Amino acid sequence: MATDMKVALVHDYLNQFGGAERVLFALADIFPEAPIYTLFYEPGVFNHRLEQKTIKTTFLDRPFIRRNHRLFIPLFAKAAEKIKLEEKYDLVLSDSAGFAKAIHPNGALHVAYIHTPLRYAWEPDLYLDTLFPKPLVKAASPIFSWLKRWDKKTAQKPDLLLANSYHTSSRIQKFYGREAKVIYPPVDNQVFYPELSQKGNSYFLAFGRLIHYKRFDLTINAFNKLGLPLKIVGSGPEEKEIRKMIKSDNIEMIPEIKDEDELRKIINGARAVVFPQLEDFGLSAAESIACGTPVIAYAAGGALEIIEEGVNGLFSREQNEESLIAAVNRFQKMAFDRKKVAQSADLFSAESFKTNLLETLSTLTEIPKHYTLKSVPALTSK
Repeated sequence: MATDMKVALVHDYLNQFGGAERVLFALADIFPEAPIYTLFYEPGVFNHRLEQKTIKTTFLDRPFIRRNHRLFIPLFAKAAEKIKLEEKYDLVLSDSAGFAKAIHPNGALHVAYIHTPLRYAWEPDLYLDTLFPKPLVKAASPIFSWLKRWDKKTAQKPDLLLANSYHTSSRIQKFYGREAKVIYPPVDNQVFYPELSQKGNSYFLAFGRLIHYKRFDLTINAFNKLGLPLKIVGSGPEEKEIRKMIKSDNIEMIPEIKDEDELRKIINGARAVVFPQLEDFGLSAAESIACGTPVIAYAAGGALEIIEEGVNGLFSREQNEESLIAAVNRFQKMAFDRKKVAQSADLFSAESFKTNLLETLSTLTEIPKHYTLKSVPALTSK
């Protein structure tokens, strides 16, 4: 069996810290020698997590582009196609919500982990209307139509598609006409775990990037009426607008936290995490239950694969204030065993991700001895 398999990782772009980036970190842990190819890289965003990695970027790696990347979306497609692998690789693993899967693998086996079909192509109204004037989005419709064709075409290139959820897998079938095996993304168990001795649980919590589809507006409007304590943790392009929605002093915004340990403590201190958005998977919901904190989720998308009603959370059946308020009121009358809530996250552990990925890859190619399941350093210590 070969012992010198060369692996390259490809990621869309590195200027924000979300679920896709957590998957990249896990891949980089499994394949520590693999360089990372990406469109651009903002080092300060990742709190030193990638400092020891070899990162290759493109001509788009400029400060203005990194900080205003949505203005340059039409350029990303061609830039991704032009990424040149500097060496010959046996395996290319792309980790993509749109662009990285377009890389030319130069003869290597190409496995693409898909977080979502390219949102800007298939749902531009949902993801861009709040960032740009609607007339501008409408005028750019020919670009988005071209992106849609490009996205479907490039989705045919990888040898194998993996999906982060069955919800995403069904969208891949619908938009790309391809099958995709589901491997759930990893919850970092070294970061997200229950601190059962922590006291509190006096507030509700919503956290993540402050962008429209996360529906922080819905959460804030509901808690303005409920009058219950709510913490909003996160920053993003809609921060100013979201702050204006707060009408009650029971709602606290925390735009910055120092590290993930602080986030874990905030999650552990919450009565429940409010999750009103439709997500392809919803890693923040999985991280919440890993901490033993139940989730009040909108009954759609990836949440249906994470939340089990009455075990680790409950559902809001409609995506509106009235349904969310009713769900919170129902939650107030329920009791959850936080140990059982945390145990329900085992399906999404880093170890499960590693095992499922390597077993899948082993059916396609020879996995060198130093990548075998027993010899790969454990990704969890809790």
